[in-house]
Amino acid sequence: MSGHSKWASIKHKKGAVDARRGKLFSRLAKEIIVAAREGGGDPESNIRLRTVIANAKAANMPNDNITRAIKRGTGEIEGVSYEQILYEAYAPGGVALVIEVLTDNRNRAAGEVRSVLTKRGGSLAGTNAVLFQFERKGQVRIATDTTTEDDLFLIATEAGAENFETEEGFFIVTSSVEDFEAVRSAIEAAGVEIEDASLVYVPRNTVPVAGADAKKVLALMNDLEDHDDVQNVHANFDIPDEILAELSQE
Repeated sequence: MSGHSKWASIKHKKGAVDARRGKLFSRLAKEIIVAAREGGGDPESNIRLRTVIANAKAANMPNDNITRAIKRGTGEIEGVSYEQILYEAYAPGGVALVIEVLTDNRNRAAGEVRSVLTKRGGSLAGTNAVLFQFERKGQVRIATDTTTEDDLFLIATEAGAENFETEEGFFIVTSSVEDFEAVRSAIEAAGVEIEDASLVYVPRNTVPVAGADAKKVLALMNDLEDHDDVQNVHANFDIPDEILAELSQE
């Protein structure tokens, strides 16, 4: 598994997202608004909305917050209009980054993302400069103490999962975009608690980094993920386990 995926698992395990619950709710609300705006407010017919609502409930987001976000997306309540932007970039050590952004101000977001990159030794790349190095996939993350590996493997593969891995206290189930909802629904229907389910960019190949470059890459990713408009950061780095574990404690 790439260092990026391992780093994501460590962050979940440490509770870093929960420690910033207010920010997490804000990100989820933005995703709900956009999903409802693009596909309607009925989660039964809007797969993307259904998935985001499931993630919001897993994060203990209040139902009133979810309902308001849906209504803002459908126009029943006046609110801010968010735009989805995908930035491609390079981090130190030749690492490729795909940065997913939801913002109400494209110019501000571009300037601030560029500033974070520059500060940490990275740079923006042109359109499709790095995106070809990634594949769009669905991923479901489940804590290993909520089910057995054999049971989950059977459920996931029968629903169409492509890959099944265990990392840092989590089972990670990967599928095609087309089979993502079927896999997520099958796991949920089996009564297995889902930690997170989302569409991600999985690197086709990874770039090994260590030493100073490893620290710079992780510092850059943390700074990007701390930005209010940044929803996700995907990278193609591979860092030795012992270095990643050490840096994750800093």
